[in-house]
Amino acid sequence: MILENFYTIKSNQISEDKINHIFEIEVNNKHVIFKGHFPDNPVMPGVCMMQIIKEITESIVGKKLFMEKCSNVKFLAIINPDKTPELTLELQIIETDSKVKVKNTTKFENTVALKLSAQYQILI
Repeated sequence: MILENFYTIKSNQISEDKINHIFEIEVNNKHVIFKGHFPDNPVMPGVCMMQIIKEITESIVGKKLFMEKCSNVKFLAIINPDKTPELTLELQIIETDSKVKVKNTTKFENTVALKLSAQYQILI
């Protein structure tokens, strides 16, 4: 975890085929990153959301990953950790010999905050 104590995984569900995963996480609204992004109006940095997705994917596949490309990244709503610290990440993960492809939808309550499609290279 690059940012210590940035988020906590509250629960996860895995489909029978082990491709679809749902993670419930809670963002630490007291984390120091929110003092600079932004004081009195904290906003989740997009790059932090992308890092969370990468870290969770690494924990699922049990391998270190390097983001090779993103074919689709859409930030659709602002995540304010004071108002909505609980997020749901829906991940579809397909692993091949040397690549991991991920499709993600991140939500809070009934709001879609992020949609992302990425390909990671498996690091040896």
